[in-house]
Amino acid sequence: MIELVIYGEPVAQGRPKFSTAGGFPRAYDPAKSRSYKDYLRLAAAEQMTGQKPLEGALALCVKIFRPIPKSFSRKKVIQAEQGLIRPITKPDLDNYIKCVKDALKDICWRDDSQVVSYMETTGKYYSEIPRVEVFIKEVV
Repeated sequence: MIELVIYGEPVAQGRPKFSTAGGFPRAYDPAKSRSYKDYLRLAAAEQMTGQKPLEGALALCVKIFRPIPKSFSRKKVIQAEQGLIRPITKPDLDNYIKCVKDALKDICWRDDSQVVSYMETTGKYYSEIPRVEVFIKEVV
């Protein structure tokens, strides 16, 4: 099993931007998504030192820990830290996962199509320490 912890405020995959440079339409990632993916790649590569990307079918768990809103009361902060209050605001969990899957290609796996299932603890949470935790295991 591969376990990665990447500190910093998580960024979801943004909607693609389009341009017609040179007369041909072209889609590209927004700057914020692109730079966060670069950061994820760098942090994951540092933690994967010497390990080769996995080849077979994979199960993935992505835990997104978003910062606790400043507007929360002390009681709500405690509940959020305990996991009793979870983020139900945008961006969607799918967009966070998409960003992580794109970033970890060729570092943790060859292609994100290898991910055949998600582990049940995948989700969005609150924490005083914003981060992304990724757990990858081979499916037999």
